[in-house]
Amino acid sequence: MEISLNNYYKKRSEIFNRIQESSKFEKIVMVFLMAGLTGIAAQIIIPLPWTPVPITAQTFAVLISGLFLGKRLGSLSQVVYILIGILGGELLGFSWFGNMTGGLGVFLGSDCGYFIGFIIAAYFIGYLSEKYSKSRKLRNILPIMLTANFACIYIPGLIVLAIWANYNLGGYPDLISLLMMGLVPFIIGDLVKIIAASGVSKLFLPKN
Repeated sequence: MEISLNNYYKKRSEIFNRIQESSKFEKIVMVFLMAGLTGIAAQIIIPLPWTPVPITAQTFAVLISGLFLGKRLGSLSQVVYILIGILGGELLGFSWFGNMTGGLGVFLGSDCGYFIGFIIAAYFIGYLSEKYSKSRKLRNILPIMLTANFACIYIPGLIVLAIWANYNLGGYPDLISLLMMGLVPFIIGDLVKIIAASGVSKLFLPKN
């Protein structure tokens, strides 16, 4: 059993180090793969009748992008996801934002702040994961994931959602209405995704 665990820890470190030391071409491929994973996860969607913001699985991909790719490539993967969603929707009819939508109009809509938050969250997680290897331990990564999800994503998300509501719904919503539109319905699902992403860190990332 000890030998198997040692082999597991060794292989885990080798894979992680291989990702960190990959060539420029390999890094570009990984960025696009993670952007693609975010786009696929965005299609796992549950629309809600009282808010323009749907429940999606894409935040899971956002959280693990920083874990595996680090602050620069992780956040870049989210920039690529957004750019392809905008340019593909405008030029090619290729739509991979939530509910198979795309284009600049979608990006600048009610979800715009959340898109911006994806970049911030991936950078935040990647920065801590790179700088402090012990942050990848389960007891440490959980609060990091919680902060990334509920602060890095939801603060810009709610701010822009309030601005969008003012221009499209005739006024700024009160705080309770805003939270019901852009935060409260997503808490349980986000906690599941946070636990899953933290489990990924526990199982697949070295801690030294």
